[in-house]
Amino acid sequence: MQGHYNALFLCTGNSARSIMAEAILNSKGRPNFTAYSAGSHPSGTVRPEALRQLEMAHLPIDGLRCKAWDEFSLPGSPKLDFVFTVCDNAAKEVCPIWPGQPMTAHWGVPDPAAAHGTEAEVERAFREAFFILERRISLLLSLPLKTLDSLALKRELDNIGQTMAPVTHE
Repeated sequence: MQGHYNALFLCTGNSARSIMAEAILNSKGRPNFTAYSAGSHPSGTVRPEALRQLEMAHLPIDGLRCKAWDEFSLPGSPKLDFVFTVCDNAAKEVCPIWPGQPMTAHWGVPDPAAAHGTEAEVERAFREAFFILERRISLLLSLPLKTLDSLALKRELDNIGQTMAPVTHE
């Protein structure tokens, strides 16, 4: 693999998990990674709780917006090296054909936007999603990408998706 990588995080609404993943990787992965996010059915609004979580982690939020995933399958779009689905709905949907056949993996994370309860319980759901994504992205960044062949890399990406099994809220 080369030295600079483009990664796309996909979810259904592109309002929380994929947005947080984009911001985390753009911060932690600089200068080797550029991250993007998109949704199959973008909600149109980034959740304020997601933005608040990013601000608490001192990550930039400028430019974060909900986007449709077809923006990244058009001519002139960035060439994607990795595509990660971060929610079950997007993993089950038929994804566009990505030019260049990027490496794909599913990193399911419970949807904090679906959390109900007190303000503290909702904030905890966003915090937990953030920490799961941050841990998985840290593991991605620790991989010796330049030396892994595609089968070994696919195996490692799938293993990362299994780390920090999501906590269920009851």
